[in-house]
Amino acid sequence: MTELPSDHVLSTLNRDGSRNFLHPKLAHGRFLTRRRIVGYSLIALFVLLPRIRIGGRPAFLIDLVTREISAFGAVFRPTDGFLLALLGLTIVATVFWITALFGRVWCGWGCPQTVYLELVFRPIERLFKRHRIAKLVVYVALSFALANVFLAYFVGTDRLELWVFESPLQHVAGFSLVMGVSALMLFDFAYFREQMCIVTCPYGRLQAVLLDRQSSIVGYDAKRGEPRAKRKKSLPVVGGACVDCHACVTVCPTGIDIRDGLQMECIGCAQCIDACDDIMAKTHQPPGLIRYTSQDELAGSERHLLRVRTIVYPMLVALALIGLVWQTSSRAETEIWIDRISGPTFVTLPSGDVSSQLLLKLENRTETRRSYRFELVATPGTMRSALTSWDAAPHHSISVPLFVDLPRSAFTGGELRGHVRITSDAGFTQLIDVTLFGPDGGSR
Repeated sequence: MTELPSDHVLSTLNRDGSRNFLHPKLAHGRFLTRRRIVGYSLIALFVLLPRIRIGGRPAFLIDLVTREISAFGAVFRPTDGFLLALLGLTIVATVFWITALFGRVWCGWGCPQTVYLELVFRPIERLFKRHRIAKLVVYVALSFALANVFLAYFVGTDRLELWVFESPLQHVAGFSLVMGVSALMLFDFAYFREQMCIVTCPYGRLQAVLLDRQSSIVGYDAKRGEPRAKRKKSLPVVGGACVDCHACVTVCPTGIDIRDGLQMECIGCAQCIDACDDIMAKTHQPPGLIRYTSQDELAGSERHLLRVRTIVYPMLVALALIGLVWQTSSRAETEIWIDRISGPTFVTLPSGDVSSQLLLKLENRTETRRSYRFELVATPGTMRSALTSWDAAPHHSISVPLFVDLPRSAFTGGELRGHVRITSDAGFTQLIDVTLFGPDGGSR
């Protein structure tokens, strides 16, 4: 006979290995009110942001079709590797800094998983407690709506509206994507739920590295609360402040007992604080038995906002932001580079001259179409191109093959250093150095 473990391994796992489905009660209080204001504001922002236009482009869009990232007026393409690295560093350093100061405030107050589960889906569940079919219908509709909003961040609202309002047969891939994401949303918010925070999300497991003893956490004051004792209004106070009512446990969305200390499953939502403060008021005791605090404060030490990590992290954020803003604002309206040529780099013409090939890549970073011309400068020979001028759409790149005809004697060691001037119809001009290959020359 297999012996069952004496303790729960996870709050959502029973001792026999079955799923322990959580149905937390709702604790009304000051923190719930604040979380609702923050949460519903974030939901409104999430829904509206893809439709907000800055400079004619979405305020935020990770366009998978054109491989562009639009962020509040700035556009980033795969060629902007350094800028994307700065953007990533800014985000990571900001997360580390906020965590060092305020703990897992993101998990409890800003994470979409928590916001939608606790402020949308669980209230619906309480509303339709005895009507499972009605609840499921609403869940399906909400999941479909959220999936469409989510996809708008990756395909744009214009393209998404085509998928939604036209026949699915005209957009099989798009329709399949919408239905797939809807199914994942429904699975997550209707079934998987808090398991996302407890089992799947790595952020909780990183808290051992990101937090220190001065970081803000939701903590139970054991010095004040222990030993626990039942209280009655007619009897004198005996023992600690905790009356062992388990109110903090029954309201926890991840099912933990905050009195057991700092735990990976705690998302810092403050529901246990509201529940405990209510009990303290009913037993005529001061609030704060469970509160936002730090490990050092619970141990009797003072809290210090200035420490190594709260100094280093904001410095990294500031440096990354300065670099990002400077690099973005100083970018030329056109980026030009020499691309690799597939095939021979030169051919010998019937006249005996040599035709050397160049492949230039241009990216138009402006919001309007640009027309470009090319000319050879201070270099012997004649340049040929398939077109007199080459057009590039806004935030798109073009490849321009150029051929330079030169006498064989112009090459030294199979190479010739030359110059090409690129001009646009908007007044842009740039001179670039090129290497032309000829007889006895290598390839780029």
